[in-house]
Amino acid sequence: MTTHVAVQPGFADLIDLWAPVRQLGTGFEFSEGPIWHPREQHLLFSDMPGDVRRRWDKNGVREVRRPANKCNGMTYDAGLDLIVCEHATSSLVRERPDGRREVIASHFEGMELNSPNDVVVKSDGAIYFSDPWYGRMPVFGVERPRQLGFQGVYRIPPEGGAPQLLVDRYLFDQPNGLCFCPTEDRLFVNDTVQHNIRVFEIKPDGRLGPGRIFATGIVGPEPGVPDGMKCDAQGNIWVTGPGGVWVYSIKGELIGKLRVPELVGNLTWGGPDWRTLFLTASHSLYAVETKVGPRLEPYMKAGTAGAGSSNHGRAAAERPAAHASSAASVSANGTKKAASGYRLDPSRCALIIQDMQNDVVMEGGAFASSGSPEHCKQQNAIANGARLAQAARARGIPVIHVWFIVEAGAPGVTMNAPLFEGLADAKALVRGTWGAAPVPGLEAQGGDHVVEKQRMSAWEGTRLETVLRALGRDIVIVTGAWTNMSIEHTARTGADKGYFMLVPEDACSTMNAEWHTASVNYAMQNVCVVTDVDAVIAATDAGA
Repeated sequence: MTTHVAVQPGFADLIDLWAPVRQLGTGFEFSEGPIWHPREQHLLFSDMPGDVRRRWDKNGVREVRRPANKCNGMTYDAGLDLIVCEHATSSLVRERPDGRREVIASHFEGMELNSPNDVVVKSDGAIYFSDPWYGRMPVFGVERPRQLGFQGVYRIPPEGGAPQLLVDRYLFDQPNGLCFCPTEDRLFVNDTVQHNIRVFEIKPDGRLGPGRIFATGIVGPEPGVPDGMKCDAQGNIWVTGPGGVWVYSIKGELIGKLRVPELVGNLTWGGPDWRTLFLTASHSLYAVETKVGPRLEPYMKAGTAGAGSSNHGRAAAERPAAHASSAASVSANGTKKAASGYRLDPSRCALIIQDMQNDVVMEGGAFASSGSPEHCKQQNAIANGARLAQAARARGIPVIHVWFIVEAGAPGVTMNAPLFEGLADAKALVRGTWGAAPVPGLEAQGGDHVVEKQRMSAWEGTRLETVLRALGRDIVIVTGAWTNMSIEHTARTGADKGYFMLVPEDACSTMNAEWHTASVNYAMQNVCVVTDVDAVIAATDAGA
């Protein structure tokens, strides 16, 4: 079995299918925005949650700017001035080598941009950038209200001026990665939420003509979504996706997948011969050698004076990075979690403990044969949930117990799904019985709230939202059983309602590890922050 996946034979012409993906540095919170300096032979990349910009060169990794306004995507213009997307300021800025900082764009029609995310420069000097609102979300940005009611793609003319909106206001959910084709007559834009790539004709005046779907269905069971994107010299599109990087031909055909150990956020080519592909992959920086280089961008024409020989550059790419504290992106049970280090305001948080009842997760319960008691033990979900609840109460965070309760005979429970039919057949979760009682260690304590339900989601037909609104809480931490049903449904609906949802996966369980991991790594990544109990406790402690 090869390291990488050739969907079509032509992929082997772009990269050796056994090419190793080398880790150059690790311990970052969430790395992004890599860009190679063609003269000084170094790579810059950003770490948004850490609010720091780093540099990799032959001597390893070091910090070059802190704070960094939570910068994301970066590129150079033809004069090698750095163009930076800043989340914290909602601005696109130009940084000159002498330290001068110029704001290129910060508003559209008198309102603040959301948070510029990715940026490319055309040969005529025009700047194109995407503007999703990730930089206004908690954890990976500076949380604040949005002023614009849409997420757009913009152009700054070569002579400067106000941003020009290039697309229909409601075409994209979260426009993200951008790249031109080699002839610069087409612009590719991906959408992280829609899991697709669109391509637009570029008109003579620099604006965009009609767009069409170029590739869709960039989704799978492994961590990864469309985010960073680049075009190679042959016109192939390299885009981050599940498991690493997906590569499409200029015709929109998937031709191969580059396998990377962590979720990849962005990528760029560099090195003396432009054949080293650098990958910012969540908590680490990686590099892999390719047989093809990038499409020629304006900054690349600045040359490689002082770069030294190709062999020297290759040796630098293989040098281990400076030591840094590690930050695992994948836990021992295979679940992908957000990096720790974020902050949560306890006055805005509420903790839900859902369906942790004897019939659901205990030996002797009505659903014991499903395997749920064993998986609950594997996850240590009861002890982890109890530890989180204790910490929550100490910080003034309300604890809300959501219990599935039915009357004898299950009157009022609609038999429209196997789950509810099984509930009635098993005579489970009947009020007043042992099976409906909370598991030992997760009983309601004085000051806690109890919400009863008869659906999977904690929201449907309950008073949960009334309690949250009365308490003034909009950050909801969800724990309990079962991960792929009640927890997932509650997280999805909460996100739809406008709440910020967090799921500490080690305080959740279901019937088996496979279902748990699939739900956490695939279904919930776009609706909540998947984390763990220790990270939540640390985040609320720091935010107190």
